[in-house]
Amino acid sequence: VGNESTGEALIVDPGMMDRELLEHIERNRFRIDAVLITHNHASHHKGLETIQRVYSPRVYAADAELKGIRTVLLQGDGSFAAAGFAVRYHAVPGHSPDSLMFQIEKVVFTGDSLSAGRLGVTNNAYGKRILLAHLKNKLLNQDDDVILMPGHGPPSTLGA
Repeated sequence: VGNESTGEALIVDPGMMDRELLEHIERNRFRIDAVLITHNHASHHKGLETIQRVYSPRVYAADAELKGIRTVLLQGDGSFAAAGFAVRYHAVPGHSPDSLMFQIEKVVFTGDSLSAGRLGVTNNAYGKRILLAHLKNKLLNQDDDVILMPGHGPPSTLGA
């Protein structure tokens, strides 16, 4: 997510760091200020080590450390500033105990709490109930035009 005003950017769930992403960052002359991790599953942060070596951004997660990289520990719900944006975060356990959603303006990065068109996978009925309760209280009360960026699949809107 690039901020054209500040020249800073943040990356959400870097599943990989490839040539295309590197070229995009460099072409736009973005300074990577932060990496946001929605949950500690390797497929959502495989590229973190490379990004950390090249750009040294702050890493925000619900875990104090990921692959030996210390993070800014996030618990519960709150907000912080990164890349010139106000970033809100919400704990949404259910898919995993450390699941977070990040919201920047009208865009919500849900991680695997949602996949395109469906609820995220949970291990049992209790996890499903917990996840549904959190999503109802923290997401479904927002406007229909909020854009959802699920952990897997294309973007959508809350109304859809």
